[in-house]
Amino acid sequence: MFDLKDKVSLITGGNGGIGEGIANGFADFGSRVAIVGRDEAKCKKAQEKIINNGGEAKYFLCDVASYESVKDCISEVNNEFGSIDILVNNAGTTIRKAPHDLSPADWKAVMDTNLTSVHYFSSIIFNQMKKKKSGKIINIGSMMSIFGAAHAPVYAASKGGVVQYTKSCAIAWAEFNIQVNSILPGYITTNMTDGFRKNFPEDAKLVTSRIPAGRWGVPSDLAGTAIFLASSASDYVTGTFIPVDGAYSIR
Repeated sequence: MFDLKDKVSLITGGNGGIGEGIANGFADFGSRVAIVGRDEAKCKKAQEKIINNGGEAKYFLCDVASYESVKDCISEVNNEFGSIDILVNNAGTTIRKAPHDLSPADWKAVMDTNLTSVHYFSSIIFNQMKKKKSGKIINIGSMMSIFGAAHAPVYAASKGGVVQYTKSCAIAWAEFNIQVNSILPGYITTNMTDGFRKNFPEDAKLVTSRIPAGRWGVPSDLAGTAIFLASSASDYVTGTFIPVDGAYSIR
């Protein structure tokens, strides 16, 4: 039921953090993994880790904020692995400024990476999934999909948008047997959150004190939920968003 053998998965931002944790989990369950990112050194390292553990992976360089780059990347993945069965829209970035300090360029940079890229990849790969009458799309949101953030307003806005886009696609594509869901990671230890913990230590302490599980998560904590949403076990699950947060969001 949870077998991903011979399934082709494409994971944006699969070269580090949450994306890499999901990529490793998919490979362990038999998926051929396309790691998509901009940093070639990180991509190579992530690819090698999967291969050394007996999995199958290849990296593809892409600027997820560029429609042409996304089209070219998907074409390269198709040429290497064939049609894509599973898409994980994970690529993300943030700029930590108060709302009134955000420039138009700041806003565009975060929105293009976190939200617009989700549409680019999903809308293009949809055509492949429609032909097969099957597909799994997993969009990575955030606790900021639920809560606001004075120090990261454009990040929060983009991740709120991810959830609404997920719901919209789930409704539009259900007739083609394509399931579209979102995972909302809690506070996970990654390079991105390292900046938050360093620059806002008091806020980070408050976060930790609010987590009933008593710890921040690690990227591998997301893998199980992603495997469920990528497998046939979730064929009647679509349009939902699942917090993976150690119960942070319900306290």
